[in-house]
Amino acid sequence: MDIRPAPEINETTYEWCVRAFSLLHDQLGINVKVHGADGKLEDGQIFLFNHFARLETVIPQYIIHEATGGFCRCVAAGELFEGSDSFAKFLWDVGAVPTDYPGLLSFLTAEILRGRKVIVFPEGGMIKDRQVVDNKGDFEIFSPGDKAQRKLHKGAAAIALTLEIFKKRILMVHEADDAPRLQRWVEALGLDSVETLIAAARQRTLVVPGNITFYPIRNDENILSKGAALFGGEIARAAQEELLIEGNILFKSTDMDVRFGRPIAPGVSWNWWERVVLERVFQRIDSLHDLFALKPDSGRWIDRMVSMVLGRQTRLLRDEYTREIYFNVTVNLCHLASRLILTLLERGTTEIGHEPFHTLLYLSVKNAQREPSIHLHRSLVIPERYDGIHKGVWKRFQQFLDMAIKSELIEITPDKYRFLPKLQQEHGFHEVRLENTVSVYANEIAPVEAACRAVEQAIQSNSAAEKTNLARLLFDDEIRAFRWCRGNYSKPRHAHINDQETATKNPEPYLMVPENAREIGVVLVHGFLASPAELRSYGEKLAALGYPVIGVRLRGHGTSPWDLRDRNWKEWLGSARRGFEIISAFADHICVVGFSTGGALALRLAAEQPENLAGVVAVSVPVKFRNRNLIFVSVIHGINKLTKWVTSLEGLMPFRSNESEHPDINYRHIPMRGLFELHRLVDDMKQRLSDVACPVAVIQGTEDQIIDPKSAEIVLDKIASTDTSLHMIPSKRHGILSEDIGGTQELVTSFLMSLSPEEEDPSAAERPEMERTGESVCG
Repeated sequence: MDIRPAPEINETTYEWCVRAFSLLHDQLGINVKVHGADGKLEDGQIFLFNHFARLETVIPQYIIHEATGGFCRCVAAGELFEGSDSFAKFLWDVGAVPTDYPGLLSFLTAEILRGRKVIVFPEGGMIKDRQVVDNKGDFEIFSPGDKAQRKLHKGAAAIALTLEIFKKRILMVHEADDAPRLQRWVEALGLDSVETLIAAARQRTLVVPGNITFYPIRNDENILSKGAALFGGEIARAAQEELLIEGNILFKSTDMDVRFGRPIAPGVSWNWWERVVLERVFQRIDSLHDLFALKPDSGRWIDRMVSMVLGRQTRLLRDEYTREIYFNVTVNLCHLASRLILTLLERGTTEIGHEPFHTLLYLSVKNAQREPSIHLHRSLVIPERYDGIHKGVWKRFQQFLDMAIKSELIEITPDKYRFLPKLQQEHGFHEVRLENTVSVYANEIAPVEAACRAVEQAIQSNSAAEKTNLARLLFDDEIRAFRWCRGNYSKPRHAHINDQETATKNPEPYLMVPENAREIGVVLVHGFLASPAELRSYGEKLAALGYPVIGVRLRGHGTSPWDLRDRNWKEWLGSARRGFEIISAFADHICVVGFSTGGALALRLAAEQPENLAGVVAVSVPVKFRNRNLIFVSVIHGINKLTKWVTSLEGLMPFRSNESEHPDINYRHIPMRGLFELHRLVDDMKQRLSDVACPVAVIQGTEDQIIDPKSAEIVLDKIASTDTSLHMIPSKRHGILSEDIGGTQELVTSFLMSLSPEEEDPSAAERPEMERTGESVCG
């Protein structure tokens, strides 16, 4: 077998580089996330990737070696091997092969038979503008070297197809019992035995296309670009561009999503006449070189015909892996925002109001979530991470805007976004990533038809103007957030606590909007350790009476005590705010009804005096607690934080057991952090009660075993509103609302009816003054 020998991979050097990169990776800002690798890294033989940054040329080898222990060959520019012999030797040691290596394709094919894996970047260079689709919708890229449009290189397809054909030839020779020929091939390949060769021939040839997506792309100064400037002198434009873009990828927090697509087995299928021709050619194929030597301009007609057949199959395979590479983009917010901007521009829209743009962007995200073919970045999968995008207050969106403003692509006025002419200008190969990142993002998702369709549908939809449709999408986020958190906190490390939990009732948030609904909407806010299930039955009663109702889920609740351990009280307040926003689409006036911690949150929300707030009912509000030991919560939480910091353990006392009144709803374990946050909420609420100006009803059990009944009067004494009422319910139970003790639910319902002008109940001015004597006080 005529294959020019090449320096072997130095496995010691290779493994040293992998370890070095692993250590360095921990110090860098880049976050490598691998998707869809199950089984593909072990079974795949040829791995293909797009090329946007130089860092991409080392990451795949690292990923494959870490997962399989395998060694890879990777094609590198020939000029890298010129000049320094020591550096050239290093490149060979770590598996690199120059593009101008004689018999390159034959050599790489043989390496696969030897058990190596091959990494190829079929674009043949960095595609900085990410433009891979032409005006006709075909895959083509611009080659700076050729200064022309072209398709991706076919080399990887030729390797795969030739390898598969040669494997069949090996098995044919084996079946013919041609031992001498097999032995010559074994020796040429440097294999241990004929058996090893046969085993390699029987292994399925698999091409694994992959996509590498960076997010975000930044074009501002970094440590590399600043360091280069210190040396003085003029920095070439191309060098400056790479220092800025790739320096930010390395040293600033950047997600690098490496997504492996569907493995492709070369389809060696022929027509009957093609098989006849191939059989004749096969008889004289004695090496890989013989196969690659078949050319369409050969003097032999049979060689020309075989070359044409192989060429057709190679092009088909190239086209197939091209699609797979680009369809596997990890779609992020910047992609959708950029596509939205350019699509609006194409339709003649050069400016748009802030609110309509935010709504269109949010609708694009929600449309994309419904498309199973789109691979969404995790920041668009987990609602907590894109919370506020419909209002334009998400941090990543602000970063995108800052980049676009700095690049003079967008101008922001107090009420509008203006799209500037530079967005549609052409930029050179070494300029586009600096000058028009919006175009780069939009180009990157152009091959993902479903993502483009998500943006188009958002623009075409009339639902942007309908509050109720937007509200239902926001509620969908609440359901998604619950389900994601439940899965995220159900890992093996959480099992010890989770397995002891006793809650069985449905903890999902709920939204009930009856036909011909009343004008008063209700937000039900459950208590600490509970879930929306706590007040669901009462919510159903209210809905039956015609009230639109939402049962919010406070973050950290209804999933796992571990989830609650990671939360703070401001996140709970955020849950109440979102519930208020959602139900506001279905009612003109809103009443917030909160139980226990939910009552504290209802009052804290009322202190912000949101528009359309009609009133608050606070049941069993915690101000003073019966359990004196709770005064040590801050101390224990501080010790837990110190212990976790010093020992990397979970703290001395991260959870304490809880004997609940409702074990089918509440957590059995209380995270100490949660108790600490509860105290912080109560302290903040007390300071803000003087800002509560709406009608308030406070309901409290006289012998509550958890909350000191004096809490009710403390709350009323601090509230600024003059329209207040206190109802003391004779009971030792804490859960007087869910259990409907002493007619508590009827009291709440009566309060709701009093808030509505359409009801005949007495108005607030006609209600009798509140009495504060006796165990049961009604006002």
